[in-house]
Amino acid sequence: MRISAFGAAVGALALTAVAVPAAHADGSPPVILNVTVNGGQDVVIGTATKLITATVTASDPSPITNGDVTLYHGGTDMNDDEYDGVLMPTTNKTTCSEVNYQTWKCKSTINGNPLLLTNSMAGTWHLYAQAYAGNSSYTTLTPNPTIRVLRASRLTVNASPEPVHKGRTITVAGKLSRAWWDDELQYHGYANQPVQLQFRKAGTSTYSTVKTVHTNVYGNLKTTVTASADGYWRYYFTGSTTTAAVRAAGDYVDVQ
Repeated sequence: MRISAFGAAVGALALTAVAVPAAHADGSPPVILNVTVNGGQDVVIGTATKLITATVTASDPSPITNGDVTLYHGGTDMNDDEYDGVLMPTTNKTTCSEVNYQTWKCKSTINGNPLLLTNSMAGTWHLYAQAYAGNSSYTTLTPNPTIRVLRASRLTVNASPEPVHKGRTITVAGKLSRAWWDDELQYHGYANQPVQLQFRKAGTSTYSTVKTVHTNVYGNLKTTVTASADGYWRYYFTGSTTTAAVRAAGDYVDVQ
């Protein structure tokens, strides 16, 4: 059984928090200007640990000495004790450098360890950012914005027969699976999901959707099409509220 979801992990967000005030009195807390995690993209975690960079940009007359980001799941505030998962920086001290006058950027690394997650945690998380100036002055980013932490997905495709005569039937099979964070780190089939079957004619660069196919209870896909031209067949899953989008590599079929 999984003991806890507390620990270090990974996040993804880019947002601007508060505008810089015209004057900043000595003793007042620093102002957080911007927080960026994972380049502003959704967090996608599979079955292996993933290190992701986070940055906090803040303003203060004194040097910003530390700026960190924590992710938490459940509840709407780090202080209400209603959250059930916390993903923290790998170290207590971040690296801060001056960007320009009274503005500093602090970089940290968040450890995306899937052992600290459960399947039910996939989806919306909250971000909690802090900035420290001098020896004791600090501030937090409020209200706490939300981000998405998603389960990684995999998608396969196999179009056959190869080659095939024009006008004959091509069978396109595949499987959609996603990371399983509960008790074991494997990929399990993703059932009852719409997946687009796409085709790219040889000599072109763009795929077009031919039809939508739904996975069965095991995540398997299977459909048929009529052979008309040489080209590549692939499946494309657009993602869900808990699982990341994924495209299969195209499988070439020679039509004779």
